[in-house]
Amino acid sequence: MQRRALGSTGLHISPLGLGTVKLGRDQGVKYPQGFTIPDDTAALALINQARELGINLIDTAPAYGNSETRLGELLKGQRQSWVICSKVGEEFEQGKSHFDFSPAHTRFSIERSLRRLHTDYIDLVLVHSNGDDEQIIRETGILEQLAEQKKAGNIRAFGMSSKTVAGGLLAASLADVAMVTFNLNEQAEKPVIDYCAQHHKGVLIKKALASGHICLSEQHRDPVQASLDFVLNTQGVTSAIVGTINPKHLADNVAQACAVLSDA
Repeated sequence: MQRRALGSTGLHISPLGLGTVKLGRDQGVKYPQGFTIPDDTAALALINQARELGINLIDTAPAYGNSETRLGELLKGQRQSWVICSKVGEEFEQGKSHFDFSPAHTRFSIERSLRRLHTDYIDLVLVHSNGDDEQIIRETGILEQLAEQKKAGNIRAFGMSSKTVAGGLLAASLADVAMVTFNLNEQAEKPVIDYCAQHHKGVLIKKALASGHICLSEQHRDPVQASLDFVLNTQGVTSAIVGTINPKHLADNVAQACAVLSDA
């Protein structure tokens, strides 16, 4: 897969990214079917497969259970092959999420992520919003702290995984990257994508396949192909994060993405 520029960050990423919540957490996740967290052998095979298929973006978070810690071990020897995206703001403990957007916790979270991932920098750090996007941005100082972390060299770019249009637009105006929900069913955050396209900001898509809940009126067409065609060929979109742990699904997703991008 041909790399795409992530806005003006200087990072170049694959149109599909590998989400890793399923490597570290099986509680409180919104998938239509249950799953078993893969062991280290299966997880490493999946990561190697993704890399061989041309994926270079891997997405994790402190809220993804022990995903960061596992990736720190699994990515040994191949750090330069990956653009790592992690997050700040949300913690997941004892089966529940809680949030802390303070500058002090943001610094702590990034330092912890650096240790867990066995790296001296994280390519991209996003704010893991609880839905109060504008309040988080205007009142907590978290984006200012991320800007300081970028200046210090601990991170290369920052942004927000937002949940509202107004919050996404505000974050995009102040940061490098926006992560938004966008798929065949949910398109309310399209104005954020449009803004980013106009202002050279990177856009990552979450729930591109609606977390497995794809609803498609064109029953004669493959739903994954139709979804990826719609998402990846939307102007402004840089990459879509897909969180599969199924090797066949991963290969199929890449094949479908390559097909729709080739057609475009």
